[in-house]
Amino acid sequence: MAVRPELSIVVPAYNEAKRIVESLLAITSYLEAHRPSFEIIVIADGNDGTREKARDFAAKARAPIQVGGSPSRRGKGRGIREGIALSSGHIIGFVDADSKTPIDEVEKLLPWLDEGYHIVIGSRALRDSKIEVAQPLHRRLGSKAFGLAMHLTTGLWGIHDTQCGFKFFHGAVARDLFGRQKVDGYMFDVEVLYLAHRSGYRIKEVAVRWRDDGDSRLDLVVGNWQNMIDILRIRLASRAARLPPAKEPAELARRPRRLD
Repeated sequence: MAVRPELSIVVPAYNEAKRIVESLLAITSYLEAHRPSFEIIVIADGNDGTREKARDFAAKARAPIQVGGSPSRRGKGRGIREGIALSSGHIIGFVDADSKTPIDEVEKLLPWLDEGYHIVIGSRALRDSKIEVAQPLHRRLGSKAFGLAMHLTTGLWGIHDTQCGFKFFHGAVARDLFGRQKVDGYMFDVEVLYLAHRSGYRIKEVAVRWRDDGDSRLDLVVGNWQNMIDILRIRLASRAARLPPAKEPAELARRPRRLD
């Protein structure tokens, strides 16, 4: 029987050929130095060679790396959902392929999973968050407007930043939430957090370092319109089906071992 790794990292990527190798090198180098056991699952969509470069890297690496994906763009939510279905770690997280939040920030998040929280999320919106390179003003204003609309619709007022691509879960919790999650696009974060909140999972938001890379894939008009449609779908779906309180997964009945 294969031994389950302590940590699974899912890396969604879409047309990231220029930096996927650099990102995977940073992630594997850090984890090899600081984590006793881990696996990396890359879900690379697109047709610019990202998937092929990730597979070449995986073939040469000592670290356990799986690579999947499709030539077509299927959505970040679907990619992470597929990656989590392939993962087996006691703790599962996902990080963006463009390394907007450095992998070493994981040390700020993981200890909270041993303190009674089911989910720990990186945040750019807390007092101690460090924005090293800010987004352009028009994107910051658009994000504030989106955040207000999202909070009014979902009631997730206790979460300041739903969209930071740096989130970690107890494995059983990730498999439960992503087994129910359906949004393929960017609003999958909101859906997962909404499902978690409605189900009674405990969520901790932690300040992280973050830098904009100037390569946003979101169209401000069409993209945000689609995002609001998805948020309304999330809200309406929850009204149609009452969510039962989450049962404490059997593997969480005892406190998990610390990863440090």
